[in-house]
Amino acid sequence: MNTLQTLSGILGLSFVSGVNLYATILTVGLGIHYGWIHGMPDDLNILANPIVLTVAGLFYAAEFIADKVPFFTPIWDAVHTIIRPLGAAALALGAASDMNPLMKMIAMLVGGSVALSTHSTKMGMRLAAHAVPEPATHSAISVAEDVGVVGLTALTTIHPLVALPVIIALLFGVFFLMRTACRALAAAARRVGRWFSFGGNLRNQQS
Repeated sequence: MNTLQTLSGILGLSFVSGVNLYATILTVGLGIHYGWIHGMPDDLNILANPIVLTVAGLFYAAEFIADKVPFFTPIWDAVHTIIRPLGAAALALGAASDMNPLMKMIAMLVGGSVALSTHSTKMGMRLAAHAVPEPATHSAISVAEDVGVVGLTALTTIHPLVALPVIIALLFGVFFLMRTACRALAAAARRVGRWFSFGGNLRNQQS
């Protein structure tokens, strides 16, 4: 892979991993396993291992269900605040396996940072969507995210040079959405803080 293809792989896989890590692993792994994707770095071939595919499939099924329940989704996303960036960093390292050690380290840092940005934006926007707590809305958003993840992953791995400008445009979109997402996250943090404060005050009064 040339430099631009590698850059596309690092940015693309990191971006979608921040939205849905398990769908990303399944898409790449199944693509390699069935021969739909060719020319991937050797370190990413592990994703086609049946054990990896099985575990990723089970976790994707769990996320598919969790992502459709409005008030459980933030809990699931909060748990994955660490998991998604770490997974993205590992995929970025695999995508950069043909590069020198310094570039591999940079790829890991970039991958984790991109995934954290997309994860935080997703989490913030989903929290903002709780203004409409109707399940069908959240299900539609979740399905749209999954379709987007699979589509962008496929584009990144099959046509990396076509995907690169798309990924860059999406990163700019994430940048502009971050402010709204951060406000939603801050509001959620304040609500959690008030809940813990109320619980502490209640326990003090009872004692």
